Amino acid sequence: MEYSHSKINVSRQPINFSPDNKRVVTRFFYPDDKERIIRIFDRINLLSDGEVNIYLKQVINNFSHRHRDIKRTFKNNFDKILREIDFNTNLSLKKRLFIGSYFTMEYSIEAAALFNPSIVKHPDQSILKKGRLRVILSFRAVGEGHISSIVFRKGIIKENGDLSVDTKSALIEKEERILNSTYNKKDFIIKLKDSPRCDIVYKILDDLLDEFTYEELRESLKKYTKSHSTERSEEFRNVVETLLWLANSNYEIKFKNDLSLSGRVIFPVSKNETKGIEDARFVLFTNDDGTSTYYATYTAYNGKDALPQLIETKDFCHFKISTLFGSGSQGKGMALFPEKINGKYVVISRNDNENIYIMFSDSIRNWENPIFIKPPCYYWEFFQVGNSGSPLKTDKGWLLLTHGVGPVRTYCLGAILLDINDPTKIIGVLEEPLLIPLESERNGYVPNVVYSCGAIIHNNKLVIPYAMSDTRSGVASLNLSDLFENMKYFK
Repeated sequence: MEYSHSKINVSRQPINFSPDNKRVVTRFFYPDDKERIIRIFDRINLLSDGEVNIYLKQVINNFSHRHRDIKRTFKNNFDKILREIDFNTNLSLKKRLFIGSYFTMEYSIEAAALFNPSIVKHPDQSILKKGRLRVILSFRAVGEGHISSIVFRKGIIKENGDLSVDTKSALIEKEERILNSTYNKKDFIIKLKDSPRCDIVYKILDDLLDEFTYEELRESLKKYTKSHSTERSEEFRNVVETLLWLANSNYEIKFKNDLSLSGRVIFPVSKNETKGIEDARFVLFTNDDGTSTYYATYTAYNGKDALPQLIETKDFCHFKISTLFGSGSQGKGMALFPEKINGKYVVISRNDNENIYIMFSDSIRNWENPIFIKPPCYYWEFFQVGNSGSPLKTDKGWLLLTHGVGPVRTYCLGAILLDINDPTKIIGVLEEPLLIPLESERNGYVPNVVYSCGAIIHNNKLVIPYAMSDTRSGVASLNLSDLFENMKYFK
C-alpha cells in the first residue's frame, strides 16, 4: 500500500548498519546430562599430557584471534562444569583448559539482525571541530534462537546533520557481572506487596538491612527455611523463587576500560532475559544538581513474560540494571523524559498496547496511574500507536517521535508536540507519516517496518537512526523548522 507522505524533505543518509555474523562471543555450554559430562571427562583424562598439549595448542590457535582471553574463558567454564559434578580435580592446568573448551561455544550476536537503534550525546566531546557532536548509538542485535542483546557504535554528527561512524571493533566481549551488588528493601516490598503469601516475604525481608546483598538474601532465606522446616507448600516455594527471581533481575555489570565501545555487548544475564534484551531507549538525563546520567528502559523477555527494566550508567563501562515497579510498568515501550517536570520523573508508555499514555512519579523505578493522552487517529496508525524514543526538548515543546501501525501491519514514524510544562497536553501533531518504509526497506525479518528507539537534535537538524524491517538500520535527517511548519497545532 502506498502511503501519502508529509511535505517535509526527509533525507536518507548513505549509511547502513547491517548484521555482521563475524561478531561472536563465547557462551558456557552445558549438555544437561551429568553422565555425559563424566564420559567427556573420562575420555580426555585418558589422553597423555603430550596429546593434550598438541590438541589444546590447536584449539587456542583457532580461537585466540577471535577472543581477547580465550584461556580465561576455558578456565572459567571448567570451573563452572566442575560445580555440577564430583570429579577428581588433580588435573594439570592444560588438561583443565582443554576440558573447559568442550563446554564453550561461540554465539554470533548479530547473525540475524541489527535494528531498533537509539542515539545520545557522547560523554566525551573533546577534540572536535566546531559545530560537530560526538554520539553513541545503541542497537538491538539478534542471533541464533532470536536472542537479543545490546551493542554500541560511536560516531560524529557533522554540521549539516550527516553522521559518520567509527570502524567497529573486530573483537567483542560480554559484560562481567558484579556479584555483590546491593538491593533496596523498599523496592522489593513495592514489587511483592500484592503477591500471594506476602506475609512470608515480610518475615524474610525483616532479617535484612534496608540495603542488602544477594548473599545476605540467600542467608535470610536459608534461616527462614530452617526455622519453618514444616512449611514446604507450593506457596512457600513460589515465594522463595519470586524473591530470587527479583534479585537476579537487579544486578550490575562492567566492562574493561580499554575495551572499545563497539567491542562491548550487553548480553542476557538473568533468567528473565533468556530470550533477550529488547529495544533499549537510551536518554541523557539531567539530574537536579545539574549532573547527567544515562538511562535506558528496555524489555527483558524470557519467551513468555515481558519485564520492564532500567539501565543506568555514567560512562558506558559500568551499568546498573534494575526492575521497574508499579502497576504502570507493564508491557513494552516505556520512554523516559530527559529531565524532571514540576519535580517529577516522567515517562511515555503504551499500557494497553494500543494508545499512548504518560506517567509521573517521585521515583524513577516506581510507576503508577497512567494518563491517557493519544489514541490512534490517522489511517497509518489505526491499529496501534506508541513512542519511538524519549521526548526531545525544543523551544516549541516536547517533540515526541511516534510509531503507528496501519494496513498489512506496516509501521511508519510520526511526530507530536507536547506542552513543555504540562506534557499531558498535545499541542501539535503531524497528520501524515514522517518516515515510511521505502520499497528497498520493506523486506526483512518483519517486513514493512521502519522503527526507532530514539533520535537527537543538532544544529536545527533532527537526526533519526531507524530500523528497516527488523533486520538492518539506517539514518534519516531533516530540518527541525520544516517539521514544525508542517504540524497541525491546537489551542
